[in-house]
Amino acid sequence: MKENMTVTDVMLRVVDALDRAKIPHMLVGSFSSNLHGIPRATEDVDFVIELNAPLNAEFGRILGEDFEPELQLSFETNTGTQRQEFRVKGTEFKAELFRLSDDPFDQQRFQRKQLYEAGGRKLYFPTAEDVIVMKLRWARDKDKADVHSVMSVKRGKLDWNYIDTWCRKHGTFALMEKIRRSIPEI
Repeated sequence: MKENMTVTDVMLRVVDALDRAKIPHMLVGSFSSNLHGIPRATEDVDFVIELNAPLNAEFGRILGEDFEPELQLSFETNTGTQRQEFRVKGTEFKAELFRLSDDPFDQQRFQRKQLYEAGGRKLYFPTAEDVIVMKLRWARDKDKADVHSVMSVKRGKLDWNYIDTWCRKHGTFALMEKIRRSIPEI
């Protein structure tokens, strides 16, 4: 592992491994809110992957020995999906791979994914609207700040009907409106 490795380097290594393993994926989490909003530092890389079985040993070999897999899958409560973590040896970095779930929103945001450039490559990301809706489901302080950031940058370019519909379904409409009202000229 290079001493000067960045989180972007980690992201690109995981993308390369997913591509080589032919696993459909989308880059989510702070990378997606950074794309659509105001960038902030992060030490993890999050992906949604379309895969019905656990990642196998072959994927670990493709990813490389710098990555240590957590042996046990964990459960993500917002979408009811499983995730597998890979820690990068000698760093604070980690990659989290969330399985695409049957959750209707999870399915729709994966279908709506779009190509954007990041790290010198074309990669799939969720739309700005889907970043807002998902971050509101998590609703941690950094997620609320990310929502504010994306709303501020995208301002009049957002599909508010889409956002409103999903926020009402998820019970996050009041929180979304509170953040929305805190931003001038929306």
